[in-house]
Amino acid sequence: MHRPASPAASPTSAPASLTRGHAQRHTGIGDRVRVAAMTLALLAACAPGTAAAQSVERGRAVYQAHCAGCHSPDVHGDGPAHRGVVGRRAGALADFDYSPALRSSKILWTRATLKAWLTNPEALIPGQGMDYMLDDAREREDVVAYLATLKRLR
Repeated sequence: MHRPASPAASPTSAPASLTRGHAQRHTGIGDRVRVAAMTLALLAACAPGTAAAQSVERGRAVYQAHCAGCHSPDVHGDGPAHRGVVGRRAGALADFDYSPALRSSKILWTRATLKAWLTNPEALIPGQGMDYMLDDAREREDVVAYLATLKRLR
């Protein structure tokens, strides 16, 4: 089938594909600048020193100041060891003597449940044995960010 010739293209006319009604996007320098800016923003977000990394470092400091008296990542103290806590069922470590309320709670430690726990342990699990909470929301967020980095050792 023979198509009629399209109008002659001139340096100032639109690309032929646009004159035929196709919805192709003509990529100009503005588009390339936007893509470059988005790429730089993504790289900056993944770089060391980002807000997430700073939150983990603040969380480590808060943990040392407020939690390390009873807990550590790898050794039980008055409270259980925390390595691998995110994703673990509450009261699940066989070699720690949990309160009956905590052992029977069926809570799964997620970021959300850990923040609720640090806000008010007794409200989350009545009858549990921890008598400490973090009043500051940012400190709770930071401690949970730190705890999430404590992956189980294999």
